Amino acid sequence: MKMNQLSRSRRSFLKTSVALAAVGPVAGGVAHAESDAPPLIAYVGTFSSPLQDVLPTQVDLPPGNGRGIHLFQVDRQTGELTEIGTQRMGTSPSCLAVNAAGTRLYSANETDRVGEGKEGSVSTFSIDRSSGKLTLMGTVRSGGAGPTYISIHPSGRFVLVANYFGGSVAVLPVNADGRLGEPVQVKQDTGTIGPTRATHAPAGSFAISGHDRTHAHMIQSDPSGKYVMHADLGLDKLFLWQFDEQTGALTPNDPAAISLPPGDGPRHFHFHPNGRWFYSIQEEGSTIVLFDYDADAGQLAARQTVSTLPPGFVGSNFCSEILVSDDGGFVYAGNRLHDSVGIFAVGDDGELTFVGEEWTRGNYPRSFSFDPTGRFFYCLNQRADHIAIFKVNRQTGALDFTGHYAAVGNPSHMVFLDLAAPPRRTE
Repeated sequence: MKMNQLSRSRRSFLKTSVALAAVGPVAGGVAHAESDAPPLIAYVGTFSSPLQDVLPTQVDLPPGNGRGIHLFQVDRQTGELTEIGTQRMGTSPSCLAVNAAGTRLYSANETDRVGEGKEGSVSTFSIDRSSGKLTLMGTVRSGGAGPTYISIHPSGRFVLVANYFGGSVAVLPVNADGRLGEPVQVKQDTGTIGPTRATHAPAGSFAISGHDRTHAHMIQSDPSGKYVMHADLGLDKLFLWQFDEQTGALTPNDPAAISLPPGDGPRHFHFHPNGRWFYSIQEEGSTIVLFDYDADAGQLAARQTVSTLPPGFVGSNFCSEILVSDDGGFVYAGNRLHDSVGIFAVGDDGELTFVGEEWTRGNYPRSFSFDPTGRFFYCLNQRADHIAIFKVNRQTGALDFTGHYAAVGNPSHMVFLDLAAPPRRTE
């Protein structure tokens, strides 16, 4: 496959957008009229609070144009989003997670300030299984300032939180009614802060955001639930923990951490569906690193490093999200300032080959998500105050713009709930 088969100029993007926009509403209207099935719901977390006391290095936080958690109904045929409500919150619920049963939603409230430590918070919402409507059940402290990521442990018994401004990670228990309890474990990141100049930074880059202190950016368990990984951008490390499913305790693994190149700034990571390959994206180095994962020992071994940017790029770029397609065939990497999604084919050995890029149709793509079928790709353009919707070519990995946008202020994170699907259960 040649790169120019997937790469397109922005002029051709705009022509395609206009053509698709002209036919989009008709197709969408038919789909809505024909469907009587329970709806597919999308929840979008936003930055919804003006920030007055942020660090001088925090370059990417917006003025707070969101209104909390925005609810959308998804057209299953076209991918189009129709807003159906808002859970108003002024604390920037910037990361969301839905439990396996589809009955509870959890939000990390990044700009909340709780107690003397000015900790962030995590809220629990019940989900109406007929409409997707949210009802607040309770809010607890997150164990540190500025929680930027949450995930649910595969057991369903704990929620894991990464506190970006606090440089800590926490484990919160899930009570019998689905509410979260106070943290049972908080681990503070320590170590030597990396340099402000990334090892792999493009020529001319001024991409300096997080090398001033510890910044826990993501936390998630491996597929088995036996081990937990978290990324600290300021320390340029991936931390590895053994996890006790009974108590929620985190115990350092051996080794306890893996170092990335100085200054590159690990941000997010994603496992391949086979569980053996682990991809980490570096915010300031603009790279993806492929690791082999030993599931028995919970260990990572780096094998390949590739740029998220096209050959010849110079200047500043901040990477954001990384996702592996559900069939394991492609990896997608978000580039902020370059405002693109890099598309990589996954080889038989897990190694990546750059096959193209797609313009995001807006600036500062903070994250992106696939719908439950993997047919549609939703790009959350933080500073453009919208979500751009693409159709996924499952054979080539290409993203084809549908002509559809959804207006939402400072979108940060998006999760789906299919109310037509039977609830899944955890053990």
